[in-house]
Amino acid sequence: MNPTAPIVTPPTQVLGACPHDCPDTCSLLTTVAGGIAIKVQGNPAHPHTDGALCTKVSRYPERTYHPERILHPMKRIGPKGSGQFERVSWDAALTDIATRLQVIAASGPDAAQAILPYSYGGTMGLVQSESMAARFFHKLGASLLDRTICASAGAEALTQTLGGKLGMRVEFFAESKLIMIWGSNSITSNLHFWHYAQQAKRAGAKLICIDPRKSETADKCHEHIALLPGSDGALALALMHELIAHDWLDHDYLAQYTLGWDLLRERALKWSPERAAAVCGITPEQIQSLARDYGASVASGAPAAIRLNYGMQRVHGGGNAVRLIASLPALIGAWRQRAGGMLLSSSSNFPINRAALQRPDQLGSRTPRTLNMSTIGNDLLRLGSATFGPAVQALIVYNSNPVAIAPDSARVVQGFAREDLFTVVLEHFQTDTADYADYILPATTQLEHWDVHMSYGHTDVLLNRPAIAPQGETKPNTQIFRELAQKMGFDEPCFGDDDQALCRMAYGDAVNFDELLSKGFATLATPQAPFAQGNFPTPSGKCEFFSARLAAQGMDGLPDHVPNYEVFNSSTEFPLAMISPPARNFLNSTFVNVKSLRDMEDEPLLEMHAADAATRGLTNGAVVRVFNARGSYRCKLKISQRARPGVVNGLGVWWRKLGLDGHNVNQLTSQALTDIGQAPTFYDCLVQVDAPINPTR
Repeated sequence: MNPTAPIVTPPTQVLGACPHDCPDTCSLLTTVAGGIAIKVQGNPAHPHTDGALCTKVSRYPERTYHPERILHPMKRIGPKGSGQFERVSWDAALTDIATRLQVIAASGPDAAQAILPYSYGGTMGLVQSESMAARFFHKLGASLLDRTICASAGAEALTQTLGGKLGMRVEFFAESKLIMIWGSNSITSNLHFWHYAQQAKRAGAKLICIDPRKSETADKCHEHIALLPGSDGALALALMHELIAHDWLDHDYLAQYTLGWDLLRERALKWSPERAAAVCGITPEQIQSLARDYGASVASGAPAAIRLNYGMQRVHGGGNAVRLIASLPALIGAWRQRAGGMLLSSSSNFPINRAALQRPDQLGSRTPRTLNMSTIGNDLLRLGSATFGPAVQALIVYNSNPVAIAPDSARVVQGFAREDLFTVVLEHFQTDTADYADYILPATTQLEHWDVHMSYGHTDVLLNRPAIAPQGETKPNTQIFRELAQKMGFDEPCFGDDDQALCRMAYGDAVNFDELLSKGFATLATPQAPFAQGNFPTPSGKCEFFSARLAAQGMDGLPDHVPNYEVFNSSTEFPLAMISPPARNFLNSTFVNVKSLRDMEDEPLLEMHAADAATRGLTNGAVVRVFNARGSYRCKLKISQRARPGVVNGLGVWWRKLGLDGHNVNQLTSQALTDIGQAPTFYDCLVQVDAPINPTR
């Protein structure tokens, strides 16, 4: 052996978890050689991941080692939005930030409420999202944030109907004989569910896709029902009408395990297939056929299942629509079998100790106001008042890119451009939001920190170990808030908890942490058929078609079809309904700057049906102007069968700065909120399309 020869360390594999806002929550294996992450792959030992990853996450090293990654604290030196920064030290940045926050908080009894955190699903990890950050803002007494941007309408609907975000175990879809994939492009947004659906299909199951867009998933299903955006509740009521009319009902299940059936029955009988077809933009025969397929399970005993996703609840009546769809399995007794029922979210299964992680006790007797993240455009422009409270003077953004992803982005940009708004952004890259920051603080990626995860698509807890050392001067979110707390003079012991301690704290004794350390995941013990004999975690213990809780709030206790704010009508000024589903190779605004993925998407696209293009004299590949009263943006037109007549698909969410004119599709969406859950209405949006006045690129 040559004693002077370099020691070659063999590659190692580190167990981790995908941090992104996706129901699959995959278990990862990162191969590391010489301290460099050279490969990220799915963990074959984790049954739900089964060794497979989506195209996006399989390129995670490209994102971590991206040449444009922010590796040092940066301070703004140019006008807001100009993206001009200079490098500063951590000490200088944190000292100045703490001083600015202290001045705001000391200016009056409730003045700390002028400070607002803004975060969402940039990481779904329980530790790097709302643990140390929540402790910091609770101690400070800052405004609270209602995190509604994605799922709160559907989540509230499930809670009112089923008692929580609960449903089938995803693996049992493989045994279903009918699967309705409703409002979900599973191939791109729920890949591992699609694996189970394919197993069912090979075993003879019928797959039906219900979606305004003819998605990649619709291509692979036996049938596609292309309803108009916001008409899902009408379709669900018409299905109920047909189940009642043909007596495709499980009367015993309805009698024992539901509440309010007589009232719902009366309402559903008003929704004939003909009435619903006119609202949905489909034929009565499609509704009758769908009801026949669904009701057949009553006589045959073949399990029928619904995989619902969040796209369909991003309209005015989104909450009511989810309540109606979540009621369907009880009508046919689908819950009696483990392969029957429905799944939108499994997250209520997870026994997370959020109080231990987030320490709301640090608020003491204070009760700060709560601002809705979906109306950030309006809220940043509001003056202080007795009803609103103080004007927002400081904004701390982490795990989110609101300038790109929040609705009505012209208003959002106007708010972020305020010179008197002090803005700090924790980020990996100089996003649209980071361009408006006073300070950008460099955060670690998932390969560089500890975290622990839940899932909203399966029932496994996952642990993420750091695979590599933090790049440059990057720090985990937790460490940034620890050090900022120290600068603020917060000396409570809770600010000393390290990340491994926080990971252990998240589930306490409910999950074996040694199992997480050794395997990377632990499976929760959940019933195979949770509602086979009722036992819904509602106040009545039943599936609540009628919600006394909603009625007590002055709402209709019974779900109904609630029309869109902007109802499709071909004769109006803005005659096209627009939805903005995610581009296949992006996840919200994440991965947009990963070149290999952006190259696959080419540039921002609007999908339009050939008939709609022909009436406007538009040609495939042309640059078009998409506009309404809120604004306009230019993008490339793709004439495609993926768009149904009367509906255009503005694929998102591109960074604004990478668009043709510095805008993206959210220039057109509104800040109106859903019926319940106070969620955004991205898909409740009418537009017009024409050739741009100035077509230069």
